[in-house]
This record gives sequence, C-alpha cells and structure tokens, in this order.
Amino acid sequence: MDLGIHGKRALVFGGSRGMGRACAQQLSQEGVQVTIAARTLATLEQAAAEISAVTGNPVQVVVADIATEAGRDAALQACPAPDILINNADGPEPGDFREWRVADWHAAIDAMMLGPIEMIRRTVDGMIERKFGRIVNIVSRSVKTPQLELGLSNGARSGLVGFVAGLARQTVRHNVTINNLLPGVFATDAQRRHIRGMLESTGKSFEQLWEERGSNTPAGRYGQPEELGALCAYMCSAHTGYMTGQSILIDGGGYPGTF
Repeated sequence: MDLGIHGKRALVFGGSRGMGRACAQQLSQEGVQVTIAARTLATLEQAAAEISAVTGNPVQVVVADIATEAGRDAALQACPAPDILINNADGPEPGDFREWRVADWHAAIDAMMLGPIEMIRRTVDGMIERKFGRIVNIVSRSVKTPQLELGLSNGARSGLVGFVAGLARQTVRHNVTINNLLPGVFATDAQRRHIRGMLESTGKSFEQLWEERGSNTPAGRYGQPEELGALCAYMCSAHTGYMTGQSILIDGGGYPGTF
C-alpha cells in the first residue's frame, strides 16, 4: 500500500532507540523526510546511519529533550514545520508511590504530558494551514490497564490522552489527526530497565522476569518494535484522515476487556 506521505516532514522524539526508532525507520522507508530527536548524540548518529542504510534516505538528527523548553526549541529549529509529529518519551522506573515526591511527579509530567502538549501547541496550527497533519503519541497500555508500580506513568500519560481527546475533535476537519499508540510489553531497552527496577521487590532474577513477562501475554511473546513502527506509519498515512482521538492498543491481546 502506498501510504501517500512521500516527501512529508516528520519529527520523531525518542527516535534513536526502540519503538521511536522503528517508527522513524518505517516513515523513512515511505519516503518521509525524517528528523530524529533524543538526548544522546552518539546514539542518534548511529541510528540515523543505520536507518539510512536500510531505506536509502537521509535522516537528520537533533539533540533534544522533549521535557525541556530548550529541547523543544532545538527540535523545532531542526524541523521547523513538521507534517508528522511522533511524541515519545521514556517512562520512569517502577517504584512505590510512597517514595515519590513532588519533584518526581513534576519530572514525569514534564516528559510524558506537558512536553508532548507543548510540541502539539507549537506545530498544530502550521499543520492546519497546510491541510495535513498527523500527530501520534506513543504512550502505554497503562492508561487502560494501570500497573501499580508505574503510578507516575499511569498518571502523566493518562493526562496527555485526556487532553488530546478534546483537541483531536477540533483539528480533524482540517485533515489534522491526533491519536495515541498504547504498547504492551515490547522487546526494548525500556522494557529491560523496567524489569531491572522490579528485581528487588519480586526477588526474582532478570532472566526469570524477562521470560515471564513475554510468555504471559496471550501472544506468548514480546512485541517487536518493527510491529509498532508499521502501525504508526499507517496512522500517519494519507488514508487515516477519518481516525482521530483514538487510543490504539498493540499489546498481544494483553488487555482483558471487550471495549
């Protein structure tokens, strides 16, 4: 299928690793002019080179933290008028809410709620003027199936999803859509950090927890970043102008509900 986005411009946060990188690579494969943003130059440059080797298209990089104003400024200096915006930020490690302080909540909200909202605020009007825009927030299944140890993520990501639910209904008439991807357990570095954060509380080894988390999904395995990347690219396509305000699970059947 031709996704109809060849030549569009995309800004992908967290684009150097994991799911963000998979989204960037799939968009580049479709002929999109991709800029990847993350906090470490070395991993950005490596990812850009590897993506370009696969797709044959150049990939621009920018050192930028979505949680900071300076990072958002830098990202928009590198890609001033994106047609496609992928908001994506690592969540904090698991913990006990009794140990979290106000500063911990502020950091989580800056990265997973306010940072993405600021990027939307600064790009959505240009998309409306150009009559094309696709915004995809990579959040987590935890907004539908909260996990006790991920309270910071549960709260901050749910705030983002709640906010865009209203905005998405205002922009869609201009062919600008805003949707959310809700991944379950994926084989990524973020998942490895998550498991390492659970070792003390469970008393299990990393290998035990890694095996359990993958095999306990109905699919019997971890998701692969490339699977999410392909879905993200379709959500950014010219064919999805009638889909907005949706939170799409991609979790191997892990969510137990009907709706």
